[in-house]
Amino acid sequence: MRSPVEVIKTRRQEIVSPVGPVLLVLVVVLAAGCGSSSNEASGTTTRTVTASGGTASTTTAVDTKIAAEVPAAIKSKGTLIVATNPHYAPNEFIGSDAKTIVGMDPDLAKALATVMGLKVKVVSASFKSIIPGVSSGKFDLGMSSITDTRQREKAVDFVTYFKAGTSFFTNATGGLQIQKGLTELCGHSVAVGSGTTGHEDATNQSAKCKSAGKKPIKIFVYPNQTAVSLGVKKGLGQIGIADQPVAAYLSVISKGHFILTGTPYNVAPYGIAIPKGSGMAKPVLDALKVLMANGTYKAILTRWYGSTGAITNPQINGAIF
Repeated sequence: MRSPVEVIKTRRQEIVSPVGPVLLVLVVVLAAGCGSSSNEASGTTTRTVTASGGTASTTTAVDTKIAAEVPAAIKSKGTLIVATNPHYAPNEFIGSDAKTIVGMDPDLAKALATVMGLKVKVVSASFKSIIPGVSSGKFDLGMSSITDTRQREKAVDFVTYFKAGTSFFTNATGGLQIQKGLTELCGHSVAVGSGTTGHEDATNQSAKCKSAGKKPIKIFVYPNQTAVSLGVKKGLGQIGIADQPVAAYLSVISKGHFILTGTPYNVAPYGIAIPKGSGMAKPVLDALKVLMANGTYKAILTRWYGSTGAITNPQINGAIF
């Protein structure tokens, strides 16, 4: 799910088994595809939607000090346009109404906006268009499980808010099972999202396979994670590559069709993408610290099976590679 020229690396972490109604959500995600949709929120209450279809509310009031940090151009507009690619459940995906974007990132975006005294509109975008869109000012923020990397920081600023690694999944019946990771994929096939970390990693590993005199990896490239999963299901890619929470989520809600295999690798921070020079990095960072202090951050991550990816020290441009 991330861009080929400047690869935006994605990372996620393990989740616990969700309850039965989540199965309906997956069916809707697979059927709905990448339909364009949006969410708006305002006021002092952040409404979070559970993966099982229920709701819970966490009261988060406007912080006047942080609201005063928001640049005049954003303040006068009043609404943050936040781009995401809604094909990465449970972090961002199309909900059970087949149009609303739900998940960890949309809920965090709403809560951050509330603290800053703003409304928010979460919009669907292809993953590879998010960083260029943020950089050009088309989007105010990008929140789509984007890893903060030094290469990405050349185009946009980031505020880190999560950490995760990359995992492999396969068909439980007839799938390719591996013990470790990328080095075992020589001569086999993998399914990846266009421009994702998995895409980059598989491409680099295939070159290493050839250099070592082994067969290269056959790489099936798909436009998004939904298509990657369907490709693996059909055998067009013996192994699928995704961030940990996404791969784990798939293994649970697929009713045993998918299983995890191999060992996760490269744990790194996700970042909220922000236009350079916009003046939004500090208010976003300060708003995130408020959510961490008042329990909203933890509540949202827990609701979307992301508590083990929580961080305690968010930073502006905190890339580790």
